[in-house]
Amino acid sequence: MPVSGFRDYFNILGIDRNADTSTIKAAFRKLARTYHPDVNQGDPKAEAKFKEINEAYEILSDPDKRNRYEQYGKYWDKSFVRDGFSSFDFSNYENFDEFVNDLLGRFVGGGGATNSSTQSDFFRNSSKKPFNLDAEISLKITFIEAFQGSLRTLTVNREIIKVKIPKGIKTGTRLRVKEKGNLQPGIGRRGDLNINLEVQSHKIWRFEGNHLVGDLPVALDELLLGATVTVMTPDGEAQLVIPPSTLPDQRLRLKEKGWPINNSRGDLILVVKLELPEKWTKRELELLKELNELRIINPRKDWLKLACL
Repeated sequence: MPVSGFRDYFNILGIDRNADTSTIKAAFRKLARTYHPDVNQGDPKAEAKFKEINEAYEILSDPDKRNRYEQYGKYWDKSFVRDGFSSFDFSNYENFDEFVNDLLGRFVGGGGATNSSTQSDFFRNSSKKPFNLDAEISLKITFIEAFQGSLRTLTVNREIIKVKIPKGIKTGTRLRVKEKGNLQPGIGRRGDLNINLEVQSHKIWRFEGNHLVGDLPVALDELLLGATVTVMTPDGEAQLVIPPSTLPDQRLRLKEKGWPINNSRGDLILVVKLELPEKWTKRELELLKELNELRIINPRKDWLKLACL
């Protein structure tokens, strides 16, 4: 059985903390052959190491012992802990004495005499020094989950809980689930569960305040002549009018087609991006050459003057 002081049994066996039973057994056998007393006769260090290996295997190979060891650390074999409170997070306390004192409260008044009023107020007094029992986790959700809202099933402190994620959530939003945090034994007080949400990025859409913004590729003729094109919105397809003579990087807006805001919606903003073909057809080049010959405006006329030093 373990002696006083904390020993990292996983480290002793040279295994990961998620190691399964077969991995634990294989590691033990390998180390046992190396440090067995018959192989290392008269070597006190090897003998001590062999005992340490056996102790680690005894704990980690037993599911119940391993469970308590992982949860309570160096206090895993305290009889007070072993008899109950298997779901309590002991890390809220500085040491075992502090845990006991918080659980039992103060039964003795000044001068060492028993104080009956203190006894009758056991549960009230034991919570005079409250601990932060809130639990905190991070949760990544998809873009569509954040847009539509969803219901997630989570396992927290070995308890399965259902969490409703409202629509319109953004990264940095924190949800608070009442009384689903850590439990303080003996008193029954329980903290809350805080969930920090992160919305996965989207290939097209990005946030600008409460609006959704995305780049929209358009052809040269659509910019020059104008067009009505089919675009995708969070609700499905929609028609967008591109006015004639639209310039690259100009923003076109679809009102109330963006991100949910309480009972309303933000706008959907489409940034026009000119997309030219990698290779022009012969006929396209002929038309461009004709356009070049017809052009009467020099776009760099004023620029040449202004750029001169």
